[in-house]
Amino acid sequence: MRYLVTASEGPGFASPEEAVHVLENVILPSFDELIKLEREKKILAGGLPVGDRAFVFIVEAASNDEVDKLLRRLPMWGAIEWHVTALQTFEGRATQEREVVKQLKKKVH
Repeated sequence: MRYLVTASEGPGFASPEEAVHVLENVILPSFDELIKLEREKKILAGGLPVGDRAFVFIVEAASNDEVDKLLRRLPMWGAIEWHVTALQTFEGRATQEREVVKQLKKKVH
């Protein structure tokens, strides 16, 4: 299954020292993990909206639990607001709609 993951509301910084600490210990290690997942083809596409403290990506996973575990591995997991949406494939929806058309045609005739 594919999931659309959006993350926003990242941490702000009270001082330059805090910024360095959070960037070095939370944000950059999280980006390293996301890059690794992209190389492993777990993340199919994604990126950051320019100028925003947010990011989006599409992840391939066998289950909701797998996506949850993947996100919880990220050092920034607890500092970000996450939204995950399961995606239906175009092929799957087309198959459903063809069946609906078939059933409707039976009722019309």
